[in-house]
Amino acid sequence: YSTSWKEVVKAPDIDLVDISTPNYMHAEQAIAALAAGKHVACEKPVGATLRDAKAMKNAALRAKRSKTFVWFNYRRCPAVALAHRLVAEGQIGRIYHVRAAYLQEWGGPETPLSWRYLKKYAGSGAHGDLNAHIVDMARFITGQDIVEVSGAISETFITERPLPKSNAKSAHGSPSRRKRDVGKSDVDDTVLFLARFSGGAVGSFEATRLAAGHENDNQIEINGSLGSLRFNFEDMNVLWYFDARESKRTAGWRRIMCTSAGNHPYAGAWWPDGHIIGYEHTFVNMVADMMAVLAGEQPIVPLPDFADAFETQRVLEAAMLAAKHRAAVKLSEIK
Repeated sequence: YSTSWKEVVKAPDIDLVDISTPNYMHAEQAIAALAAGKHVACEKPVGATLRDAKAMKNAALRAKRSKTFVWFNYRRCPAVALAHRLVAEGQIGRIYHVRAAYLQEWGGPETPLSWRYLKKYAGSGAHGDLNAHIVDMARFITGQDIVEVSGAISETFITERPLPKSNAKSAHGSPSRRKRDVGKSDVDDTVLFLARFSGGAVGSFEATRLAAGHENDNQIEINGSLGSLRFNFEDMNVLWYFDARESKRTAGWRRIMCTSAGNHPYAGAWWPDGHIIGYEHTFVNMVADMMAVLAGEQPIVPLPDFADAFETQRVLEAAMLAAKHRAAVKLSEIK
């Protein structure tokens, strides 16, 4: 093994480099790995900045023999994959509306300062961490791109956080707020925005790490002319489906357990019908698809590459510009 990433990307016995370092390091490491002829998998957001993401996309285009992958693992939840399939089959009809939110609670004022709270290392806060996932899910499920962003709000509520090594206590038992015990946080804690899709649908997106009571509340709802779909990762093996074509007498939300072979695209590799899978399985499912691609086969569920992730990064950039200027931003303006 080596503690030097530069040695790893040059090693002749390494075929694929998996990058899960802080966001600001992604571009340099990915570009070097691609130049060395390696396949590359990278955490999201693909880069700390749009410039980084574009450089990575261009490097991947130059490295014609190398494959790239981005860890948008929620695509590999059986319920999300089924939602994608139902939309593609026309079961929802014309899509009118997308509503997505990713709410977590771990980023409260007592959470110590880390690279995730420093813009020079992370690029953004909840926006790049969480909105990246739900923007990708929305694009994946609908099969549409986002063409305009508006009504964006970005807010940093907690500007000081305890330093990681600080365990000083105040008289009330909470960490001391003396200046030497805290550091400045300059990333967004909450970002909300509205969007317009290429097929004419409208959508709303919301991300925060300050939603008490929401541990990993990753949710999306799609409303169309023929019905609706609803998913929440806190019940990850279930997809809710409403068929608007049914009679009012019998119409209602249908709870689909996505654990059987008919609904679960990866069922053959896991447990008998009815046995649930967990978060870690989404990564295993993605690795299986990555190995299939490297073997010249088709993935079970479409895989996001650097070019795909760049499109999601463009949406994130548009949202931040819309928040800054308090104006609508067309994606055609984001190069």
